Amino acid sequence: MSKETRLDEIPEPTRAQLEILQVLWKHGPSTVRFVNDQLNEQRQSLSYTSTLKLMQIMHEKGMLQRDESSMTHVYSTRLEEGRTKGVVLKKFVDSMYNGSVKSLMLELLGNEQAGSKQWDKIKDLLNQLDEKE
Repeated sequence: MSKETRLDEIPEPTRAQLEILQVLWKHGPSTVRFVNDQLNEQRQSLSYTSTLKLMQIMHEKGMLQRDESSMTHVYSTRLEEGRTKGVVLKKFVDSMYNGSVKSLMLELLGNEQAGSKQWDKIKDLLNQLDEKE
């Protein structure tokens, strides 16, 4: 797959693939062992071979690139974090809230137990958005 591959040409990552991408976005290029160790710190045990297979599939789909110049292969993401999260979030809002960001926000605000500092930050963000219009 060429370096010019566009995000909309790459399949939407699954939940497991997103977890791997999160590790790579946070830590940069990494071995399968490192990614597997990070994933195991976050949740129940995941076998090395499962992580390896997932990362190989992601490489085949163009989500990851692999440096094979040494004995231990190092993987890095080809997907930009902000754009990928934006695509996943848009699909989530479209499927769960019929595309309504308002409905999503009302659900989030209604279900969160935010402290006064958090509410102040939310109000500031909303005011900033209001000022831009």
